[in-house]
Order: sequence, then C-alpha cells, then structure tokens
Amino acid sequence: MEHTTSTEPTVANGRKAEYPIDPIFLERWSPRAFTGEEISEQELFTILEAARWAPSSYNSQPGRFLYTRKNTPSWEKFFVLFNEFNQSWVKNASALVVVVSNSVMLPPGADKPIPSHSHSFDAGSAWGYLALQAVRLGWYAHAMVGFDMNRAFAELNVPVGYRVEAAIAIGRRADKSILPEATQAREVPNDRKPLREIAMEGGFPAQLD
Repeated sequence: MEHTTSTEPTVANGRKAEYPIDPIFLERWSPRAFTGEEISEQELFTILEAARWAPSSYNSQPGRFLYTRKNTPSWEKFFVLFNEFNQSWVKNASALVVVVSNSVMLPPGADKPIPSHSHSFDAGSAWGYLALQAVRLGWYAHAMVGFDMNRAFAELNVPVGYRVEAAIAIGRRADKSILPEATQAREVPNDRKPLREIAMEGGFPAQLD
C-alpha cells in the first residue's frame, strides 16, 4: 500500500509541530477536568494492552500497572495516596493507575537476574503507549508524581526490587469550569521546547569558559 507523506508541519488541538507528524501526538495532552463517569474493564484493559506492547531492554517488560476503577472497592485505597491538590481533581477520574517497574531483569542465557539500567526508561515508554491508546478511545490520561510513593509501595504490596514510578488518572474530558479557578487557567494543551533545543547533531555544543 502506497503512503503519501506531507511536508507541511502538523497542526492539531491548537498546537503546531515543527515537522509533519501523526496528529495523535498533538491530540494527546493531560487535562485535569474529568466527567467522573465509569470506565468498563474492557476499555481500561484495551488501554493497558497498548502499554503491554511497548519496547523494553531484552524484552524484559519491567512495567507493572496497579489499577482501580471508579466505584469499586479498591478506589479509596488508591485515592488517599494523592496529595491534596491532586485529590481535588483526581476525584472525578474514571480509573487510577500506579506504574511500578522491576529494577532487575533476566536476559536471554542468564542464570540469574541482573540490574536493569533502563527499567524506568522502559516503563516510561509503556506509559506513552497507554496515553496514546487512551486518546484513540476518547479517553485522556494524566500522569503525575504528586502522591505518597512510600505509602503506595507499602499499601499496594509492591515487591522489594520494584520502583514506584508515577500515578495516572484516566477519564473523559469535562468542561474546565468544574475545576478550582486557579487551576482552570492551566487547563490547556502545553507547547514544547524547539526541536533544535533538544536534538543536537554530534553531541552537546562545546562548553564555553
């Protein structure tokens, strides 16, 4: 099948890329205003299934996704982990996910686990897949570190050797008017640093004295 590639920068969701990319990368963002409606296990598992297919070192797949859905018995156990500010909007999410990663892996041919240098990197890749799949289904995912990680480790029975990485709220977008006034101004898709600022051919520029 022949594909045509546009040379025009992609524009979507009030944002403009510097180069042509798939619009889904601009359509994905991290809102806080959610409707509070329930998400089915089927839909949540479809979002998590995308995370399962993320690349990882030696296909070690270090990411683990601990979850709860709105109006289920485990919801409160997850909700109380968040700081006061995040609780003010996370209360209207449809699902909460805590991402942890295994700090060791068993490479092919090894007889015992070894430290995994890239376990956090690989879990982050899985989060990206999750977020994009959520958008495909009309949901949005907002990742954050504003929660009690030590308490999450203990109360979610995280095994020794795993690292608590982040928490994710998943929901359908609501009007920003449901948020506290100070938060409403932040309820817009963010821009990004110029590509030339983060991509440098040949390495970092030489440091000036």
